[in-house]
Amino acid sequence: MTGLSQYQAVILCGGQGTRIRGVNDGLPKPLIDIGGKPILWHIMKIFSSFGIRRFILCLGHKGEAIIDYFENYHSHHQDFILHIKTGEKLFRDSDQHSDVDDWEISFALTGEDTMTGGRVKRIASCITEDRFFCTYGDGVANIDIKELFAFHLERKVIATLTGVHLPTTFGILEYNTHGIITSFREKPVMPGLINGGFFVFQREIFDYLEDDATVLEEKPFRRLVRNQQLAVFKNPGFWHCMDTYKDYQSLNKMWNENKAPWKIW
Repeated sequence: MTGLSQYQAVILCGGQGTRIRGVNDGLPKPLIDIGGKPILWHIMKIFSSFGIRRFILCLGHKGEAIIDYFENYHSHHQDFILHIKTGEKLFRDSDQHSDVDDWEISFALTGEDTMTGGRVKRIASCITEDRFFCTYGDGVANIDIKELFAFHLERKVIATLTGVHLPTTFGILEYNTHGIITSFREKPVMPGLINGGFFVFQREIFDYLEDDATVLEEKPFRRLVRNQQLAVFKNPGFWHCMDTYKDYQSLNKMWNENKAPWKIW
């Protein structure tokens, strides 16, 4: 199998994040930070650790803030002098540029209210290879992208999604017929798998997507299942999305304590 550097990673960044409002209402969810860097940056770091440096960001709600973040990436993270008259920026320490990632980013304005499948449909003309990666802009994992890709090729399907275990937010009681509790498990991992994103798609996926109202996880996935063209790559390790304020707190706690399993770079 060849390297992954020629492939693109599409990241869905257009959702409104209604369940996490209050953390920072002035930002789109992908820019909400973990340890001072947007969760979007963390997702891109996961991909780039496997040699994938070409990204397509499907923008929607407050997408201009994401454009601004990357256009002014150095300004956000480094000391500089600004000459107001000319607009010229002089960064104080040129060595600070050495650890900046060499990423190529395409910004796709995919609409304010476009659904997930519609956003993918809109970037069809941007895809340069026969297959590409795709994921949501709010979830991190310690996933082996190379193994995911190899699994996809072996299955010879149009789409592969990553299946993850969902940790419950509640403790589970087990009890006998007399109502006596026999065990208590604090926040166990649920036995079934859910869709954790981190997809690999063949170009044929676009034939399953109709218009802006298409929800990727509904009709397209059901058709793929009927045609036996959707595979699941099981990721037994860590996965976590930033869906609520509690998720935001948990992810930041992990990062600040140097216990972030998704930091594989």
